[in-house]
Amino acid sequence: MPNVTVQARVSSELKQEAEAVFAAIGMSTAEAIRVFMQQAVNSGGLPFQPTAKIPNAETTQAMTELEDGGGETFETTDELFENWKR
Repeated sequence: MPNVTVQARVSSELKQEAEAVFAAIGMSTAEAIRVFMQQAVNSGGLPFQPTAKIPNAETTQAMTELEDGGGETFETTDELFENWKR
């Protein structure tokens, strides 16, 4: 059976971020898409559990604290880590 072309529109930012991930594991974007599609066929559905990027409770609390004018600031990372040890 001959190969066919699959096209999808994505933002340039998403494309760049995904390409960086694929390159880090030695794959091209085309190879990653082929693997994804094959795994979808093999598993009979998405080969992963879709999730949203939701901050954990600690991060959400820190973000709220900063939005409310709280939190601490440091001039250097050394100062930050010195304060963190206490």
